[in-house]
Formats: sequence, structure tokens, C-alpha cells
Amino acid sequence: MAPQPVETLLFDMGGVVLEVCFDKVFQAMTPFSALSLQEIRGRFNMDEAYQLHEKGMLTGSEYIDHLRNQLRLDATDDDIIQAWNAIFGEEITPALDAIEQISSRYPCDGFTNTNSLHQQYWESKHPRIRQVFRHLFVSSEIGFRKPDADAFEYIARSIGTALPNILFFDDTQENVDGAMQAGLQAVLVETPQSIIDALGKLP
Repeated sequence: MAPQPVETLLFDMGGVVLEVCFDKVFQAMTPFSALSLQEIRGRFNMDEAYQLHEKGMLTGSEYIDHLRNQLRLDATDDDIIQAWNAIFGEEITPALDAIEQISSRYPCDGFTNTNSLHQQYWESKHPRIRQVFRHLFVSSEIGFRKPDADAFEYIARSIGTALPNILFFDDTQENVDGAMQAGLQAVLVETPQSIIDALGKLP
């Protein structure tokens, strides 16, 4: 069966339009921890508290306390927040430029799994990211996160586009698989060229 015509483009944020690296977080937390860098890497995981934080069901203060206990941190809240925000690098300019260019032909929306602490940081440091998208769906605001089908269904209802008519871009295979299982078309983003190539195939 031929794919449905694309009506809306939906883009992940971290790893697609903004560089992210969790190892920078672990390195920034090492001076405050009784654990080694290797032990911090081993202990940290995207556990229930992490996912609840990304769904807006755990406050920033509650998640900081969780990190403090999980990673044995002897640090102030501000120290932990600064280390937590070390995840972010530079904007991925070729990707943002490509999205801006295609936005005159297709509506371009964003969907990020993110938490309130990270959102405060990237919104203040990288305003272009929100500006480039018609809508930017933030997991901690909408209460859903990728790769859950409920998240994609919520977005489809919100923008008034049927799931098969949405083309989704993400750098994580799990999220691409979840999107396709929910009924979207999807592209795994390995480099900005992945986006440029896929957009070049659109009518």
C-alpha cells in the first residue's frame, strides 16, 4: 500500500535540532558525588521518576531530590540543576535551516520528551527552536511522552491531522518504531542530512 500524502511534519528536538549528551551531565555531577564517573553512569537510568518528571507528574524539586539520593550527590539544588543542564550543546543549524525552508510548504511542529528543568534552560538559551515550529509539544506540559501511542494520538487530535498523514523525525529508534506502530510515517535521523534527504523527496 502506498503511503498516505504527508500533510504535517513533526520533529523531535534533542539530537535533531539541538545537541544533547548525557555523559556531560555525568561528568558535571562527578565533583559532587561519592561515586566515580563510571558508577554514576551505571546508576543513572530513565526510571519511573525520570519518566514521571518528563510527564509533569513529578516536580523539579522532587526530581532533584531523587537524583541526589540516586547518585549520592552532596550539592545544592542550583549545583544539581546546572549539572543537569550540561546535557545541552549547540543548535543543529542545518536541521533548523531545513525546517525553516520547508515550513512555507508544510506545517512543521515539534515534539520533545523533556522536563521542566530542562525546558527552562533551552527556552531561555535557544529561542529559535520554539520560533521555527508552528506548535511545540512538550511532554511535561501535555502529560504524554514518546514512544507511547497516546502521545502521538494526542498530537494528531491537537493539530487536526490524521496519524498516517504525519511524517515524524526522531534520532531514537524506539521512538521511530513507536510512531510507526501508532500509524505515523517516520524517519530515523542519524545526521542533519537524514532530514534534508527526506524533505527533498516530498512533493
